[in-house]
Amino acid sequence: MNDALDNTFAALSDPTRRAILSMLLEDDMAVTDVAEPFEMSLAAISKHLTILTRAGLITQEKRGRVKWCKLEPGALKDTSIWMQGFGQFEAVNLDAFEKFLKSEFGES
Repeated sequence: MNDALDNTFAALSDPTRRAILSMLLEDDMAVTDVAEPFEMSLAAISKHLTILTRAGLITQEKRGRVKWCKLEPGALKDTSIWMQGFGQFEAVNLDAFEKFLKSEFGES
């Protein structure tokens, strides 16, 4: 469980990765579409996507020649349960999380 938490928090620690998650709240996206708003190479975006995938926050799949990214909505469940153990955090409400991401990064 500690490795999973470490991977989740490491993935969430980067603003680019949080922005990607925010974009994926709306719908699945092709990797090239994910990369479009960022001023970095496709290789750099791919590294961010790999980190998000390893943390279980997104999945990637090939559809024909295009690789697609999809948000995994239940991915933060274990993190939420762990945080509840401290008694000062409530369960992660994905709707509230979506609103938070939109307020932080604006609507895409």
